Amino acid sequence: MAVDPRQVVAGFLTIAMFAMLGNMIKRDHFDSVEASVQETSVVQFDALKSKDKSATQVSGESSLELKPCWAKPVPKTEQSKGFIAFSLIGGPEHHISQVTDAVVVARYLGATLVLPDIRGSELGQKRNFEDMYDADKFTTSLIGVVKVVKELPSEVTAENPAVVRVPNRVAKDFIINNIEPIFQTKSYLRLASFFPSIDLKARGKPNTDLDSTACLAMFGSLEMKQEILEVSDTMIERLKILSRNSGSQFIAVDLRVDVLEKKGCKEKGNGKKPCYAPVEIRDFLKKVGFNSDRTIYLTQTWWHESLNPLKETFPKTYTKDDLIPAEKKARFLQSGGAEIQRALDFQICSKSDVFVPAIAGLFYGNVAGKRIASGRTQILVPSQVPTSSPIASSDFISTYVSKKNHLAYSCFC
Repeated sequence: MAVDPRQVVAGFLTIAMFAMLGNMIKRDHFDSVEASVQETSVVQFDALKSKDKSATQVSGESSLELKPCWAKPVPKTEQSKGFIAFSLIGGPEHHISQVTDAVVVARYLGATLVLPDIRGSELGQKRNFEDMYDADKFTTSLIGVVKVVKELPSEVTAENPAVVRVPNRVAKDFIINNIEPIFQTKSYLRLASFFPSIDLKARGKPNTDLDSTACLAMFGSLEMKQEILEVSDTMIERLKILSRNSGSQFIAVDLRVDVLEKKGCKEKGNGKKPCYAPVEIRDFLKKVGFNSDRTIYLTQTWWHESLNPLKETFPKTYTKDDLIPAEKKARFLQSGGAEIQRALDFQICSKSDVFVPAIAGLFYGNVAGKRIASGRTQILVPSQVPTSSPIASSDFISTYVSKKNHLAYSCFC
């Protein structure tokens, strides 16, 4: 019985996605990656806004946006030699890395990049790139760097691509030794990203064409579609209004109960933990000096009883379900899929006054990169909090910031 090659590719991508996500969950520790709003009506929010028109400008730190250190790669004028296709899997934190690797590979090979689709967590789930991202912005940002097409030419669509596994932060040597030989014999490749480790450490200033290409792809090509930006901005505005009302900043905490249950937040042999439970986050926030009137955003979508101890101490603790406009709930929380929900989380955590990652992983790393580039360096990484000895929040500033060892510092000055 004949087998459709497209089914084989789809199956491979699904297996690769679960392997990648499983690898994410196994990450050891942070050093390796480093009253309900629903009870506040829209009218009440408008009343709060009228009291303070500057509510959306709240911030306790000066957000001094850094400038790019890279020069846009020299435009290529020669004819494209072939095609590179790929799919985005996982959330936006994965998409950033997958796009960067695909652009770097296409740039080196002189190939045309096919606009990716987005695969869901279940077999057969698929959405268009434009359902999450601004396709025009993506294509325009890469003009002269990599040619981008929306779909393959009909004569190429009939062919079967050579599927190539690509490690995150793919290096030039890997392309030369493992990808280029295949491309020379088969000029239609489909890339499948995998994450042998989460490496977002700085490697010095961009000094090669591919370094500059990677910086551009990671920080200058992907932008959420307008609808997602508008909804996330509305949620951020509500958080800032609530914070302004109490004269404080708002804290975004990446804390998802389902992930905590999978990881098992137990201390490893090296004294590090891969994640922190709600009670531990409560104790951490109290110990570093945040008072009970602080406004807290959790990346958890729906309320879970395990979060109750956190809310008892910090009553102004909210989830997406609490903050999202009622008319957007069906679209974003019920039928939108995990990728859309994570897109909201990514935007809010990137723009909050303070970011606290309760879970080690790629989300923490790529949110940190966005925050560093925009000057929002208040990133506090939890640790076991001693019962004695005074401590300050500055003691827990992410090493990505304190040691300036995030790759964002390679791309921005």
